[in-house]
Amino acid sequence: MGLLGWAAGWWSFDLDRAAVEAWVARAGPWGPLAIVALMTAAVVASPIPSAPVALASGAAFGHYAGTVYVAVGAETGALVAFLIARGLGRGTVERLLGDKADHGLLGSQNALTLTVFASRLLPFVSFDAMSYAAGVSRLQFWRFALATMAGILPASFELAHFGSAAMAGTFGGAEWIALGLGLVTGLPLLLLALRRGAASRKDSPRKDTAAAEGS
Repeated sequence: MGLLGWAAGWWSFDLDRAAVEAWVARAGPWGPLAIVALMTAAVVASPIPSAPVALASGAAFGHYAGTVYVAVGAETGALVAFLIARGLGRGTVERLLGDKADHGLLGSQNALTLTVFASRLLPFVSFDAMSYAAGVSRLQFWRFALATMAGILPASFELAHFGSAAMAGTFGGAEWIALGLGLVTGLPLLLLALRRGAASRKDSPRKDTAAAEGS
């Protein structure tokens, strides 16, 4: 239905902050609910961009209220995506892979929880795709909800803060500090992942050599 509406020109994926702000202004006291609904839709339907919604939330409601509305909407969307994938995809994964579906890290609740949390801190990891992927894993619902909320708060605050600062025309040192904090949060996780990948590749030839010598 959404694709048919888009093809008919009733609505567009090309959202920008000005359009969202206009919708929120027209919504009046329902503005916060509009932000939550838009954020939820942006997570469940990947083509809908979420950043303009988050920026508009900060511009319309300020740093803190804007952060709350963005976080609630993103969390709701993530939970909906998780439940859709759990209901429609988990059974298929188990039928196709059997016992192998939960081997290795995919069978560890702690590892899956940490993966979801870390992915929420990294802007280049798809929020939507991770929500659906977590749904087809065996990760417990409450762990997913907790890891998602803990991970999205920093990004929600940054986007809402940037939107509020841009509206007030006060983008300056504080905003660069907030951006730097975001990079400091995500960069160590990226370096750790790259280091582990390099170590794994380095160990692979040794294992192959040992296996060849043993045979």
